[in-house]
Amino acid sequence: MKQITNMMVQRRIVTVFIFAFLVMAVIIIRLGYVQFVWSDFLIAQAEELWSRDIVFEPERGKILDRNQQVLAENISAPTVMVVPRQIVNPKKTAEALSVVLGMTYQDALEAITKNERIIRLHPEGRKISEEKAIAVQTLNLDGVYIAEDSIRHYPNGAYMSHVLGFSGIDNQGLTGLELYYEDYLSGTPGSLSFYSDAKGRRMPQMADKYSEPVDGKDLQLTIDNRVQTIMERELDIAEEKYNPDGAVAIAVNPKDGSILGMSSRPNFDPANYKQISAEVYNRNLPIWSTYEPGSTFKIITLAAALEENLVDLEEDEYVDDGDIEVSGTHLHCWKSGGHGHQTFLEVVQNSCNPGFIVLGQKLGKEKLFSYIEQFGFGEKTGIDLQGEAKGILFDLENVGPVELATTSFGQGVSVTPIQQVMAVSAAINGGYLYEPYITKAIIDPITSEAIKEKEPVLKNRVISKETSKVVRETLESVVSLGTGRSAYVEGYRVGGKTGTAQKVGPDGRYMENNHIVSFIGFAPANDPEIVVYVAIDNPKNVVQFGGVVAAPIVGNIIEDSLRALGVPKQDNGIEKDYQWPDTPLVEVPDLIGLNRKELQQYLISLQIDVIGDGEYIIDQAPKAGEKVKEGSKIRLVLGNK
Repeated sequence: MKQITNMMVQRRIVTVFIFAFLVMAVIIIRLGYVQFVWSDFLIAQAEELWSRDIVFEPERGKILDRNQQVLAENISAPTVMVVPRQIVNPKKTAEALSVVLGMTYQDALEAITKNERIIRLHPEGRKISEEKAIAVQTLNLDGVYIAEDSIRHYPNGAYMSHVLGFSGIDNQGLTGLELYYEDYLSGTPGSLSFYSDAKGRRMPQMADKYSEPVDGKDLQLTIDNRVQTIMERELDIAEEKYNPDGAVAIAVNPKDGSILGMSSRPNFDPANYKQISAEVYNRNLPIWSTYEPGSTFKIITLAAALEENLVDLEEDEYVDDGDIEVSGTHLHCWKSGGHGHQTFLEVVQNSCNPGFIVLGQKLGKEKLFSYIEQFGFGEKTGIDLQGEAKGILFDLENVGPVELATTSFGQGVSVTPIQQVMAVSAAINGGYLYEPYITKAIIDPITSEAIKEKEPVLKNRVISKETSKVVRETLESVVSLGTGRSAYVEGYRVGGKTGTAQKVGPDGRYMENNHIVSFIGFAPANDPEIVVYVAIDNPKNVVQFGGVVAAPIVGNIIEDSLRALGVPKQDNGIEKDYQWPDTPLVEVPDLIGLNRKELQQYLISLQIDVIGDGEYIIDQAPKAGEKVKEGSKIRLVLGNK
């Protein structure tokens, strides 16, 4: 019996030891798991409870033009940060901050006594001047810190405002390129972390941690600031002269689709976007607005008819009496009474609507609309900007004889300016339709090296090289001999086409004396380097024709841009047919070597500006043989032989 009792005791002791061992094992395993597996997580949680972060915003990437000129940058604008639990005397602190920052005492007191770890004084303490930041630091207030911050700065004001867009108070892109490339421009915030106890008092035994912000990448555009400046100047002049409802200008390199300039009116200063209606800053007209293109669209009908070998411009003829009947509808030419007997080359030069209707009828609706789609109409071009529209085309099944006729001369379809520019570029560059792009490269701000470069994207081959050559030559004759004479530039071979489009009113009917007048031009005509499109919406106090209003603007942009880009002049173009009220240019004579007395007989229609002493002319500008406007001034340098 005693032996049995001892065995039971032994078993109980063993059981207790085993149970105790298992408990200890569980505890040890748990401690090991916490120590080695959960340790990083728990330490991080503890540090999060203790830590207070002062955020340091990264430097937003700059936006540059193709020549490294700054279009958008950052300037210092510190921000006031407050740790409420570190403030010893809230009333005194609130009073001091209210004086320096220009906020009410009550607002300041309410802000700094919030039950939060850390706060920004918003808005009075956000993005303040350096002077105010120094004043706050001089106060030496407990719990008040100055964090480095910046605001976006646009050094050229309203220059290219719709394209650049703007960023908000937190340096986040809101419109334009600022929004489209936000991921590259924004960067990654940094912080200064310090540790405090439950009462908000700093824990001196624990070192502060600094996480450096990663600045955003720079954006280099295809925009050429020289072309853009010329374009902005011309739109400013047009706005002052014609008081239009709006205006658009685009310049593109037809050889690769890169945008050289883009602007519209009305514009705005991105730094003051809050003072501007969203209807202004949200509408980048070159890619957003859609309207009937008018006669600039005739280039597409022309290219299609030539590619299909349906017309010989010099041999085929058309008699225009000012009216053509299509399925019982009378469609009129812009010239009352018509242009009479013409070759089809003259049909293009005169922008004769009935003549282009005949070309459309020769093509038929399937062929014409096939070319229209191949030239990129009816779909977005793919440009790297927000808010692009795709325009409106007739459904082919709804196209009857009248719709075919009106489409052939640019009425009844709706397109965007960027679509027109890219389509015409394809018509004159050998037939290649490119995707337009405005960003050349993403640049590392530290190494200044490109980390991502944009390559031209060829979307389609629309017409042949031979057809494109004929289109160029034909459009050059439009500028020299036809409706586009106001875009003629002496010394440069310019081609182009006028456009005058009626606007549709709220009632769905065409409006009276309210047109969008336009011109699209390119140069040099034998090897195009630039295509420029300008459209002026409802110009006031002027005859509303593209050749009268838009063509001279395009001529000015092309002339000054080609000079800026270093494109040499040529003397083998088509001579301009001067008509009233045009004044023929005067050829500058060779005056070098003449004496003062001989000078008078050469300068009947020119003014002179004399520099230097002496009896003989040793230099002159412009040089002999150049053509200038009557009454222009030439500079002569005098010296002795």
